[in-house]
Amino acid sequence: MKVMILAAGRGERMRPLTDHTPKPLLKVAGKALIEHTIMQLVTAGFDEIVINHAHLGQQIEHYLGTGQTLGASIVYSPEGDQALETAGGIINALPLLGNEPFLVVNGDIATDFPYVKLQTQGIDLAHLVLVSNPEHHPLGDFALTDNSEVLETGEQKWTFSGIGIYRPELFYDLPQGVLKLAPLLRAAMQKKQVNGQLYEGFWMDIGTPERLMALDHRLQNPDYD
Repeated sequence: MKVMILAAGRGERMRPLTDHTPKPLLKVAGKALIEHTIMQLVTAGFDEIVINHAHLGQQIEHYLGTGQTLGASIVYSPEGDQALETAGGIINALPLLGNEPFLVVNGDIATDFPYVKLQTQGIDLAHLVLVSNPEHHPLGDFALTDNSEVLETGEQKWTFSGIGIYRPELFYDLPQGVLKLAPLLRAAMQKKQVNGQLYEGFWMDIGTPERLMALDHRLQNPDYD
C-alpha cells in the first residue's frame, strides 16, 4: 500500500519558526518531524511514499531526496505557492498514488500508532483513525459506533488523528484546485461508507511551538509521561 504524507501546510501557528523552514522539517530529538514519521512508516512496511508540498517545499525535497537513506522510495507532488488543502492535495497526487487504497498521514502529528495494522485493514471508501480529544480540541470531530462505523454526530465524538486509508474512488470526478477533505468524508458517512477505529495511545498534533517543545522533551526522555 502506498502512503501520502501531507506536508503542504504553511504552519502559521508555528511562526516565526516556519518563516524560513517548512513545518515538517522542524527538528525534534535531532530529526525532522517528517523524518520520524517516515521511519515509523518504513518500519511498518510502508516504503512507497508520496509527499506533497507548497510553502518552502523545495527544502523538503532537498532534505529527504529519494528517501533511500531512510529505506523508502519518495516521490513528490508539488503544489506551488498555494497549498490545495487536504482533498485538493490528494486529487493532485492521484496519478502517483495509483488505483488501490492508499494511506494518508498528516505531516505534523506524532504518535506511536501501530501503522502495520493498517496493511490488512478492510475499508469501504475510507477508514479513519480517531483518538481521544486533546485539550485544544475538546469537542472532537466524529462519532464511532460499536460496529466501527464513523458518523458525523453522536453522544461521544472523537478527534480525527490525521491518519486514514482512502479508496481513490472517493476523489474521482472532482475538480483540481483547493478542496477540503471533511465535506467529502461527511458525504460518504451519510452513505455509510466510512469505518474507523479508536486509538487511545500516544498522539499529538504538533501545531504550536509549545507542543513542538513538549514532543522534543518526550522523545529525549523515554520515561516522560
